[in-house]
Amino acid sequence: MIILAWLGVIKIEYIYAGMLLHNAKQPISEDSITKVLSAAGVAVDEARVKALVAALSEVNIDEAIKAAALPVAAAPAATAAQAPTEAKKEAKKEEKKEQASEEETAEGLGSLFG
Repeated sequence: MIILAWLGVIKIEYIYAGMLLHNAKQPISEDSITKVLSAAGVAVDEARVKALVAALSEVNIDEAIKAAALPVAAAPAATAAQAPTEAKKEAKKEEKKEQASEEETAEGLGSLFG
């Protein structure tokens, strides 16, 4: 939850740089963040770098990842459950359109001959 509080201030590429360093088991420092961002071609804002390093110093990144992974895993299951319902609704709409177009075609033919 702490990570979400500072997401509005720090751009995602800064967070990715921190995550990359963490995953590589490298120290997350202003210098290392700046090097990663520069290597990626990002114009570095020193204030954002300082804010990121300060925020990450107070966070156990491994625990934050574990905590964040649970809600994300539940979201696809809910979406998958909704997909068949939406597919059925779409099929019904298409079926109604087909019936309507058949009726319109019959009426049109009737006017030609009648």
